[in-house]
Amino acid sequence: MVYRVRHAVSGKHQIVSEPYLADFNAWIAQTVHLLRERRWQDVDVTHLIEEIQDLGKSERRAIASQLTRLLLHLLKWQYQPQRRSDSWLDSITDARTQIALAIEDSPSLNNYPAEQLEASYQRARRQAAKQTNIEPSLFPNTCPYAVELVLAEDWLPED
Repeated sequence: MVYRVRHAVSGKHQIVSEPYLADFNAWIAQTVHLLRERRWQDVDVTHLIEEIQDLGKSERRAIASQLTRLLLHLLKWQYQPQRRSDSWLDSITDARTQIALAIEDSPSLNNYPAEQLEASYQRARRQAAKQTNIEPSLFPNTCPYAVELVLAEDWLPED
């Protein structure tokens, strides 16, 4: 069964298959089955394309999120040396690991942390100001750390 659904953003109508709306995992199983059988004409191509695009966005979003978390903890490490803790080190290590794993899975994203450094830094800077009660103007306006250092396994900023 198929439905005509109005897209929330564009306002255009599109045909949507019942499994896609009712049960996403069933839709995936059905799509995989149709692809394996090379039944191209029966594949819900519109949603398949959207899902594949979303996979790429998800990977980039995950790297940007981990980079923000990493920069947040590096700022806290540098600007609140009296509060340093193993949990901050764990967060720093985990964020670096998650970024490395994402790049290992998708080597084409190798330059993405460098591309996102400044935007992630601005998010981390705002979060650091809120979490530390340090005036935002006391943090540098632009990221003071080179991306190579940020991602380096054993590097931590100085006081």
